[in-house]
Amino acid sequence: MKKILIVGAHGQTARIVTDKLLADSDVELKLFLRNSERLNEYNDNSRVELIDGDVLDTDALAAVMADVDLVYSNVGGTNLADQAESIIKAMDQAGQKRLIFISSLGAYHEVPGKFGEWNESAIASFLPGFRKSAELIEKSDLDYTMIRPAWMDNNDEIDYETTQKNEPFKGTEVSRKSIADFVIKLINDPSKHIGESVGLNKPNTDGDKPAWM
Repeated sequence: MKKILIVGAHGQTARIVTDKLLADSDVELKLFLRNSERLNEYNDNSRVELIDGDVLDTDALAAVMADVDLVYSNVGGTNLADQAESIIKAMDQAGQKRLIFISSLGAYHEVPGKFGEWNESAIASFLPGFRKSAELIEKSDLDYTMIRPAWMDNNDEIDYETTQKNEPFKGTEVSRKSIADFVIKLINDPSKHIGESVGLNKPNTDGDKPAWM
């Protein structure tokens, strides 16, 4: 039976992934977060292990991931590079290779036009972390897939297209359900998109900013 570690498991997309995997597969889950009481609804599920922890505690993180098949990171914040560095070191210590890592549009200055200019300003404090974490992961020896979503919404839909690192980013928005769908496809077939940084957006959402802004 496959076992997955979700780091930053309280995030909205991670919650969608968790519920979908529990409903539609026999995967076992380790849910790693700062305060596991926030996920108490999974306490009685025999396929879920809730773990309190700090991503920056590399040794503790390595111990947690020692017996898993894949690591899915849903962490965020302005210190994302520090968190990514700890995840990489922990995976090296634990002998783990397969990483799914949520990054962001703009990690490579790949967002064109007025939307690109707006995005640079809107998430200016976070972009250094996205860019440094991407650099660290690409320099590692991990079998990684980075996912660079557009601005996320909670629409009840799965509708997305992809771009690669060397292509201009498309669109302005994407649903969290769409991101979760892509993550689950990678979990179900970890051989896909290894060594890729994949942009995700909803088709036909080009503009100067997301529609709700």
